[in-house]
Amino acid sequence: MPEFTVAALYRFAPLADPASLQRRLKRRCNELGLGGTLIVAPEGINGTVAGTAHNIDALLTELRALPGMAELDCKRSVCDQAPFLRLKVRLKPEIVTMGDPDIDPRTQAGTYVDAPAWNELVDDPNVVVLDTRNDYEVRVGTFDRAIDPGLKHFREFPAFAEQALRGFEDRPIAMFCTGGIRCEKASSLLRRRGFHRVYHLEGGILRYFATTTKAASKWRGECFVFDRRVTLKPSLEPGDHSLCYGCLEPVSREEAQSPLHEDGVCCVHCHDRTPAAVRAGRRERARQVRLARHRGELHIGR
Repeated sequence: MPEFTVAALYRFAPLADPASLQRRLKRRCNELGLGGTLIVAPEGINGTVAGTAHNIDALLTELRALPGMAELDCKRSVCDQAPFLRLKVRLKPEIVTMGDPDIDPRTQAGTYVDAPAWNELVDDPNVVVLDTRNDYEVRVGTFDRAIDPGLKHFREFPAFAEQALRGFEDRPIAMFCTGGIRCEKASSLLRRRGFHRVYHLEGGILRYFATTTKAASKWRGECFVFDRRVTLKPSLEPGDHSLCYGCLEPVSREEAQSPLHEDGVCCVHCHDRTPAAVRAGRRERARQVRLARHRGELHIGR
């Protein structure tokens, strides 16, 4: 089996003509045979792409040659199956949506900390440890003592901060996310609102996994990723979760044994809110997927 390199990358940097760059990157990624998603916005570039190590290197070289992109952050992992079925290069207003045009992570972000310094923060009972990811990501795994804001979408973070963090302006707050990008925006928001001691994990959970031994790790569980692997273990190997087609949330092996779970239809998290007619349609789709697999074909929607 060929080995795929998966590159999670981002950089906040002003782009003069993001629409033109979006078209150029789409052509180039297709030439390189890459799959995945890239988001281009006036504030920078974000995404995860996969392909051969050589072609990933070629893309990174071109991205880092762009004005302001020399320090583009990238976390790598490998897998033996294509983690993406297609390529999407999208033009959006933001590379990670918060909805606050006054946030500038280039000048307002909190203090970056590496893995050893992060472990000290997690061990300090005076530090507020904050997971800035969505609730279904937190459910799969998180750090010791981390607070779950209960977010359905990252754009809900400003309201959470306003409601739940008032009075903590002088407490040290340590934030983390998958690759670091959400923390840069979240820490910028807090600093602009008067929080004085804001820290975030440099490179996110993925870099923590790559640089921390099992004995030293403060992580518990697996980490959700937005590709066909669904989750990663701290060893950066694929985890033990699958993805529910109905709600697109991770399902553990134990949850998959529930009578409420029906592969390709619904799971324990969405069964009660999925109408019977919708479940019937998904059962037919799941049947078509199985037939395609039996014929040795890949169902386009899988």
